[in-house]
Amino acid sequence: MRCSTLGCIVTLTLSMLMAPLAATAQQPAHLPTVGWLDEGIRADKVPLYATFLEGLRELGYVEGQHLVIARHDAEGHRDRLPGLAAKLVRLPVDVIVTTGGVPATHAAMQATTTIPIVMAEAGDPVGTGLVASLARPGANVTGLSGMGPDLVGKRLQLLKEAAPMVARVAVLYHSPAAATVVMLREAQAAAPALGLTVLPMEVRTPDEFGDQFATVRSLGADAVLISGGPFAAAHHRRILDLAATHQLPTVCGVRAYAESGCLLSYGTSVAAMYRRAAAYVDKILKGAKPADLPVEQPMKFELVLNLKTAQALGLTIPPIVLFQADEVIQ
Repeated sequence: MRCSTLGCIVTLTLSMLMAPLAATAQQPAHLPTVGWLDEGIRADKVPLYATFLEGLRELGYVEGQHLVIARHDAEGHRDRLPGLAAKLVRLPVDVIVTTGGVPATHAAMQATTTIPIVMAEAGDPVGTGLVASLARPGANVTGLSGMGPDLVGKRLQLLKEAAPMVARVAVLYHSPAAATVVMLREAQAAAPALGLTVLPMEVRTPDEFGDQFATVRSLGADAVLISGGPFAAAHHRRILDLAATHQLPTVCGVRAYAESGCLLSYGTSVAAMYRRAAAYVDKILKGAKPADLPVEQPMKFELVLNLKTAQALGLTIPPIVLFQADEVIQ
């Protein structure tokens, strides 16, 4: 259809004026940004991150559509964490999720006192000074704790039930990691009631593993409690190989260790903690304040027994322990 010259001019002018408005209407709204600060020392960090994303999807968040994730990985170098945390703050992000326990969370706390921080995993956040209390963490930090009431004592109890001859337990701990020092103290407190003696086994660097195992063996250790944490996670296969060489039963809190040869593991599911971390992110993005969100302790624990290891050690696991097991590795 033809138009007059004046009509064409008016139509063209209106089209030009409306075009920017239409373009603006089609632009997506600002997407919240989630910072991911990973110490990078865990061997299973990739599947755990995937579990966190699954948790977000279950809550209706799809990366790139509903939020953006700025992922920074220290790749096992703790000295990089402060700089990476500062980068996240400068972006800025709406919430920071920390992994690996104390070092990443502490770096984030040093970088910001206002941006909410969610701990995907923390051993004892109160004992290590990350939060004021579990019920009211205060400040800008909240999240998940892997420590349940008397969890270390329960591990020692299960070890004693599985291997009644055990009397001296070496507690392997990484002294630079405050959470493992706390676990040592808890083991020392629980041991007497079980008729056990604790032998502290301090390891600061991987080069010390061999000497320390030889030392505690010479002191009469007949089992090892692996206190956990990122350091043990990075070197758990070597730890378990040395324990096997010295014919020492091992007890730990991580399922993956039992799959690698630890006699028994008892603890919460780390994957479940990362899934729950997504729920904390959801609440914060909807306006909740970290100070008002209690730090969550695990409600369910799982016992995994490795019968291959028991057989190699010449142990017969009593039926009462087998009955309690959630999984038995044949």
